[in-house]
Amino acid sequence: MKNNTIIKWGIIGCGNVTEVKSGPAYKLTSGFELVAVMRRDAEKAKDYAIRHQIKKYYTNADDLINDDEVDAVYIATPPDSHKLYALKVADAGKICCIEKPMTSSYADSLEIYNVFNNKNIPLFVAYYRRSLPRFLKVKEWLIAKSIGEIRHINWHFSRPASALDTSGEYNWRTDATIAPGGYFDDLASHGLDLFNFLLGDIKEVHGISLNQQKNYSAKDAFTACWMHDNTITGSGSWNFDCHDSIDQVTIYGSEGRIEFSIFHDNAIILESKTTSEKLFIENSKHIQIHHVEAMRDMLIHKNYTHPSTGLSAIHANWVLDKILQNL
Repeated sequence: MKNNTIIKWGIIGCGNVTEVKSGPAYKLTSGFELVAVMRRDAEKAKDYAIRHQIKKYYTNADDLINDDEVDAVYIATPPDSHKLYALKVADAGKICCIEKPMTSSYADSLEIYNVFNNKNIPLFVAYYRRSLPRFLKVKEWLIAKSIGEIRHINWHFSRPASALDTSGEYNWRTDATIAPGGYFDDLASHGLDLFNFLLGDIKEVHGISLNQQKNYSAKDAFTACWMHDNTITGSGSWNFDCHDSIDQVTIYGSEGRIEFSIFHDNAIILESKTTSEKLFIENSKHIQIHHVEAMRDMLIHKNYTHPSTGLSAIHANWVLDKILQNL
């Protein structure tokens, strides 16, 4: 990083996730500038740059990474390419943020973390739920012991198969060579990482995972049990071809419970012996804005410790691999 007042970012992989969720956040955050994007399709890269008013676009990731004007790189490609690009960013000595999951395996994620750590280069991963106001409120309740001593957490997530899932058409999210756990890698990683943040790291986990429906090559049905560092127990089940769309998390305590969804915009609910609260806390249009602003606060203002770094993200990958029976 050439100065400590403005950090200039480039994005590798300006696809759907960067249109509203993340890309605009890098433009809207004071202290950051988005100066370059890369996509292999030149027309799509040019179109994105024009629509988002970004002055440079590339079709080769190396050109963006080695652009002297680019101080930091956000990798927003499918997870099978995260390691390739991240190691190149580290070699260039530049700050990096990687879309979640960090990679498709704990081993690859650990390799990335070690390289950045050894070079003392900041590394972030886009587990942005750690920075969302609705989940910070849940954490506030937990710290205040609003439900007493925490005993157990349970998450059930299910949804019907989509038309794409049953069509036989290609989808990288359900290609076992890119995402062995299919939608589980993409979606469950958010919740499991959040549980590490809310309750302390998961230290023991056991899981069953299989391809139950045979709609695609990746796995689609999962169940797990675990224990956090502080002996809080947990359980979860995820299925991607069920009749109902359900996203329900319950944290049970000695004096009450907290309920919320990871993805659905439902209220967060606190029920205890003395309190009953139901809060609707809307997410921002650019949902990664809090995550991106937190990177700014850590890198420029130096008054904040970011909650989602390479270190926390490798632990999420460890939990995923344990449930997928890859470790």
